[in-house]
Amino acid sequence: MKKILVTGGAGYIGSHTVVELTEAGYEPIIVDNFSNSEERALEGIASILGHEVTCYRTDCNDAAALTDVFEKEQGIAGVIHFAAYKAVGESVAEPIKYYHNNIGSLTTLLQVMEKFQVNKLVFSSSCTVYGIPDQLPVTELTPVQKANSPYGNTKKICEEILTDLAVSGSDMRSIALRYFNPIGAHPSAKIGELPLGVPNNLVPFITQTAAGIRQELTIFGDDYDTPDGTCIRDYVHVVDLAKAHVVAVDRLISGKADNIEFFNVGTGTGNTVLEAVQAFERATGEKLNYKIGPRRPGDVPKIYADVTKATEVLGFKTTSTLEEAMQSAWDWQMHLQQTSSKA
Repeated sequence: MKKILVTGGAGYIGSHTVVELTEAGYEPIIVDNFSNSEERALEGIASILGHEVTCYRTDCNDAAALTDVFEKEQGIAGVIHFAAYKAVGESVAEPIKYYHNNIGSLTTLLQVMEKFQVNKLVFSSSCTVYGIPDQLPVTELTPVQKANSPYGNTKKICEEILTDLAVSGSDMRSIALRYFNPIGAHPSAKIGELPLGVPNNLVPFITQTAAGIRQELTIFGDDYDTPDGTCIRDYVHVVDLAKAHVVAVDRLISGKADNIEFFNVGTGTGNTVLEAVQAFERATGEKLNYKIGPRRPGDVPKIYADVTKATEVLGFKTTSTLEEAMQSAWDWQMHLQQTSSKA
């Protein structure tokens, strides 16, 4: 059973990927500093799998601590690097925080990987590297543009670091997955998106509003050049996204990957924010209290993926509908309410 180190493995996408890795026959090892996650995710993972997963409370910017993990877990076959700050709006307000953490954690991790001769990496990238694209849908050949936020710029810079490493003669093999908008939760409702404080992402705000935790949902802008004036996004179920990471690991382990490869991970379909709200209402039967607010700094008006490359090269395609993702997110919200009421 091959060991895969998963940084940020207690986070939203990381926790779902840990489950999918285990079910695919890998042994995930979690590294997480819990700055933007909670330990209850580990309990959820254990409940789904029937056993605990090894986890180290470690910051990826701490080279000594990372070294200790690699020394204890001999034979790590590859790494999936999720650990990063991820809120667009916060990155606009606190850019230095984002540059220090997101770029520093990658370079520190790469140095430790080199020391232990671990040369397979799946990098958690983002469609934000495309900035405001001139044409839609975006392909992997769509020009990477000036990022619309410091968060997006950290992903762009990290991709450049991996590209520079690839042409340097290093034996590192990297796959950067550029994902679009992850939503939803595991069908067991035992893990899901768990924002600390006020959510930065749309769907947790939707579910918290429907549950009465938030008074109303604010939709940021209705004057964009889209069918209903709200932003367009490609909403991908988090379980589909997690499975894409397993497929990427398979490709690296098999030796098929080039020095550096990029893949879009989305559904290939764009939906407006209002369409997403309506999909939630249809799926759950819950009516949302929402209002239109001003545009939010750093938001891209519209973006969705061309997924041809992922389909043809990775053999990967998403299977879940927008309504299914919304229903799973609502089930997760209900699970959180039930468990908190028993506490």
